[in-house]
Order: sequence, then structure tokens, then C-alpha cells
Amino acid sequence: MPTAYGAEFRQGVTDVARKGEAPLAQIAKDFGLSVTTLKRWIAIAERKEAGAAPATAHSAEIRELKKRNRLLEQENEILRRAATYLARDINPK
Repeated sequence: MPTAYGAEFRQGVTDVARKGEAPLAQIAKDFGLSVTTLKRWIAIAERKEAGAAPATAHSAEIRELKKRNRLLEQENEILRRAATYLARDINPK
């Protein structure tokens, strides 16, 4: 089972790794981590620093587009039913 590391430990390790004074493999070995874990922690830290604004704006845009798509599908269904109803009166069987 993996060992759980505290947030302060993770922050400290990622700060050391980002300074670039030593290779990631050496830093990971010094702290008793795998290189993959260290790279993942660095990626997570970079995403946190970048902020959630772009993802939030993107999500909001997707929600608006889905809402617009539902509305257009409903309008299309109404028009299809209306055309069927009117066509029935023009060509009685």
C-alpha cells in the first residue's frame, strides 16, 4: 500500500524539484519516492498554480452549448411534428 505523504512534505519536495538544482531521479531517491510520483506531484502543483479559471470558463461554455443544443432539438421536434400534421391534411389517404 502506498505511503500517504502530507501536503507540506509534497510542497517541499516539489519546491526542491522545481529549482532544478539536481535531476528528478536524484531528488526522488533522496526523498524515498519514485520518479513517477515526483513528476505527478509537480504536474499537480503546476495545475494548481495555473488556476481553475480556464477550466471553469470552458465548463461554463460547454454548459451553455449543451443548453442551446437541447433547445434546438426541441424546436426541431416541434417543427417535424407540425410538418407531419399539416402534410396529413394536404394528402388524405
